[in-house]
Formats: sequence, C-alpha cells, structure tokens
Amino acid sequence: RPAHLDSATMPGSKPVKRSFFLILMLAYLDTLYKCAVTTDPCHCPATLRMDSRRTDCLTKPLSRLFENLGSKVGSYPLYFFIVPVLLSAALSGGFIFLEGRQDNSLERQFTPTKGPSKATRAFVKENFPYNYSMFSEDRQYDKGSFASLIAMARNSRNLLDTLVLEDIISLNNKILDITVDNGRLGFNELCARANGECVSNIILEILSYSLTNQTSITYPVHMHKATPLFLGAVLGGVITDDSDSVRNAEAVKLFYYLDDRESTAEASKLWLREFKKLLSDNTDSEHIYVSYYTSKSKQDEIDSHTTDGFPLFLIAYACAVTFSVISCLRLDNVRNKVWVAVFGILSAVLAVLSGFGLLLYIGVPFVITVANAVFLLLGIGLNNMFIMVSDWRHTHVNDPVPKRMAHTYKEAIMPITITAVTDVLKFFIGVKSYFPSMQFNSRIFLLLPSAPLCHRNKDRNTAENIKCFSFNLHNQNVYFF
Repeated sequence: RPAHLDSATMPGSKPVKRSFFLILMLAYLDTLYKCAVTTDPCHCPATLRMDSRRTDCLTKPLSRLFENLGSKVGSYPLYFFIVPVLLSAALSGGFIFLEGRQDNSLERQFTPTKGPSKATRAFVKENFPYNYSMFSEDRQYDKGSFASLIAMARNSRNLLDTLVLEDIISLNNKILDITVDNGRLGFNELCARANGECVSNIILEILSYSLTNQTSITYPVHMHKATPLFLGAVLGGVITDDSDSVRNAEAVKLFYYLDDRESTAEASKLWLREFKKLLSDNTDSEHIYVSYYTSKSKQDEIDSHTTDGFPLFLIAYACAVTFSVISCLRLDNVRNKVWVAVFGILSAVLAVLSGFGLLLYIGVPFVITVANAVFLLLGIGLNNMFIMVSDWRHTHVNDPVPKRMAHTYKEAIMPITITAVTDVLKFFIGVKSYFPSMQFNSRIFLLLPSAPLCHRNKDRNTAENIKCFSFNLHNQNVYFF
C-alpha cells in the first residue's frame, strides 16, 4: 500500500465495506417495498414471495395512521397553518449565530481526520520541538504565517536598474511600516526571529550593495558576508555571463515571515490583512508591477465567497416557482392549483430557515458545502408536493375536505416515506466519512426538522378546497405535525 495514500481511500477499508453494505440494504428495501405493494407475484423474487401471507404489514398501519392525520388536518387547518409559521419564525432566529458558527478551515474541513500526514506531523512535533527563537523555514511543522510578493520590472527592463530597484526598496519600506492594533504592533514586533533579529530579505541587501559598489552577483550561489546563499528561489528571469555573474534579472521574490505562536496569531492575521490591502492599492508604480500571496490567501478566498451562492439560490427558487405554477395551472378555476404551487415553494423556504436555524441554535458548525442542501431540499420538496397534488386530484370533488385529505395522505405516505428512509440511509454513508465537511453535510440532511403548513380556501363554486404544504424531515416531506 502506498504510504502517501490515506487508508480511508483504499479498497477493502471499513468505510468502503460499510458503503457496500448500505447499498445492498437499499436495494433490498426497494425490492421489499415492491413486493409489499405489487399485486403481480412475478415482480417479487421467490425468496420474498409470500403467496398466502400478508404483504401489507408496513403499508397498512402507515396508511391508516396518516389517513387519520389527513382527516385531522382537513378538520382543523388553522392550527396546522399558524403553529408551523410561528415555529419557523422562532427557529430562524438561529441565523444570528451564523457568523460565529462558520467553520471553513481548509485543513480541518477538507482533509481526512485520520490521514497519515497528520499522524506524521504529530510525531514530528513530539520528537522535534520547534525553537521559535531560531526561525528556520525548513523546520516548520506547516506553512506558518507569512506574506510574499513577486516584483517584476515593466517592459522587460533589468531589475538591476536604479529606478526599478528604488521602486522595490520603496515598496519594501512601506510594507515594513504597516502597523496594527492602533499603531502599537508593526512588523518588528510580529516578525519571526533568528538570533534575536527579524528574518529579513537579504536579497535586497545584495542588490543594493551591488548597485552601490558596482560589484557582481554570482548565480545561483552568491557569497554574502562570507556565507554562501542560494538565489535560485528569489531571483527570476536571470541571464548570466561566462563567469556566472548576473547580467540581467526580471523578477525578485520577497518573503515576510511572522511569529506563528498563538499569542500573536490574531495580530499577525490583521497584519496580513493590511499587507493585502496595501498591495491591492499599489498599482501606480511606474517601473514594476507586483503579485502577492499570503498564508491566509486560500482561506480568505473561501471566506469571501461564502455568500456568492445567494444569487444562485434566488435564480433556482424563481425557476422552481415558475415551473410549479405552470404545472399546476388550469383553465378551470375550481381545479386551478396555482396557490398550491406558490406555497409549496414557500414551504421549502421555511424548511431551510427553520432547519438551519435549529442546527445553529444547538451549535452545529456551518460549512460552506452545506449550502448545497438548499437545492436538494427544494427538489425533493417539490417532488413530494406534486405527489400530494396528484393524489388530491384523484379524490371526489363532492366529498368533504377531511375525507379528501384523509385519502390524499393515505395514498401519498408510502412513496414519500420510502424515499425518506432511503435518503436517510444514503446520507448516513456520508456521516461515516473521514472528511469533516462531508460529515457535516450529511448530518444536516439527517437532522433537518419539518412541519406541515395547511390552510383552507372557501370557493363559491365548489366544495372547500384544502391547500396543504409541508416542511422537510430528514430531507423529506413527512406529515406528522
């Protein structure tokens, strides 16, 4: 087995076996359900065929239970309208904790919890303790806290030109002057140190000394103060002569390492933010242009795009409303179910608000991948709404509303419940994942609560029409409230 591969991804591992077992279970449940509802024994395997026995042991009690519930909904619709709305309003208050519950850490959420690299790092930390007073890039446990930039001469000019080098030195001085915490902490207070001094960009000293004293710079190894220095990582676009002296260079890379201890972590984060702001505004240099990167760049990009999906949500819900309205539209005012479609979408919106609000109340972290749940909830919610509408249309128009609702719930409960159970089992596979982001995503689907929303509309030309809508339980419309 390759050492660089995580055991969670290898064939024969426990998660793979569990997933295979659950897939077989889902196939078995699907076959069992077909045997329970079919009247044709040819559709049922011989091992499950029961010619003289009852096959409705699951269908009959559930249908009877929800038939009674449907009758209650039709008899007392006001309670099923007001209580879920008030409950959703109360639960949606959990969004006030959204900012504090967000957890989009790249390493914590998107790397396996039992990956061999984490075990190796723990071993290195224990056996090779890091000395913060003697900074060494090669001995760091991770990437640390740093900022870097690449300055390139415009128009392919030589980096050793006086004007170009002056612009680079001026930019470096501006960076060193960045302060945070009301000017109390600057780079000198936050920098990583070696022998009591900040780790500096020696390449600037070399370039300045060479330009002032008209000395040559050898590449890729240069002797500076009797110490050999490798310049291959900090100089780019280099052209040398026969004696390995630099004749032309187009780019230079600068690093600004910060103290990575917890006591200065917040101040270092603010300093990196100011660094990014300074470099973003520094576009008026005449002789150089600059690209930059920090140890927080990836994380900042993820955090800044957390709300980018909101316009997509609006588009998705607009398309869903349009499709639902067109599907339920009829020229007959009595059979027209436009409002059913509109409130069916509203029920999915309230399901998202109440479900996510409750989970934020109880302290479940919010990971950006969970935003995909909104689209899945919408699709499954609409599917169940159409099932309810279809069963409602198969009832007799002249029957009283409680009787029609009882028949609707009785016929719709089995496809909705089977779908709910299979979805719970499918997302249970994700809970067993070693990736925390996938675990949280699956837990969201397993924990989302629901409640139905119904109201009665009096029609002058026909019997009372009942309009019933639902919220999602375990990602499905289960009518239990």
